[in-house]
Amino acid sequence: MQMNLPNQLTVLRILLTPVFVLLTVSENPYHKLWGVIVFAVASLTDLYDGYHARKYGIVTRWGAFMDPLADKILISSAFFIYVANGYLELWMVLVVVARDVMVTLLRVYAELKHKPVVTSGSAKFKTLLQNVFAYILLVFFLLRESAFFGEATGNVALAVLTSEWTDRIMLALTLFTIYTGVAYLVENWDSLRRAYLNTSRQEMI
Repeated sequence: MQMNLPNQLTVLRILLTPVFVLLTVSENPYHKLWGVIVFAVASLTDLYDGYHARKYGIVTRWGAFMDPLADKILISSAFFIYVANGYLELWMVLVVVARDVMVTLLRVYAELKHKPVVTSGSAKFKTLLQNVFAYILLVFFLLRESAFFGEATGNVALAVLTSEWTDRIMLALTLFTIYTGVAYLVENWDSLRRAYLNTSRQEMI
């Protein structure tokens, strides 16, 4: 593993995730504010490490795998915080996380068997939608703190977080996530099958 700057930023994003969670679940509004700041910093590392790696041509296999995984860990943590506060349905978040875990395990298996798989455009768009939705909810999550923005703003933010539209958007995102998971299996079926067949033949020798 080459610990160049992009890979270091990826590791930093993973390390910042539990810090974000601990601060955000606190009852102290100032801790929540710092949690949002930590989330923003972690998100910026995601933008910069990819840009830096492509600009200077230092893309590594480890970085190509860990960068999206670190992003999934961060976003999934935010979703579970929203579930804990009653803003999202647990089953939807579990479906989204289960899909990402499944795809990640398949990617690891394919990489180990030297049969790398391709990330589709729809999967990348799914990730973008997840990120944007998580960021928007986090803004309202902070706005609900009347200690900073007043009771009226807090009530409006809470109404948005608990509205039917939030559920509908998350449901649409969940269904799209399921679709990308199925599309991923279809598009990479041959590569995954060859990786499995090669393993079976080696075990028979």
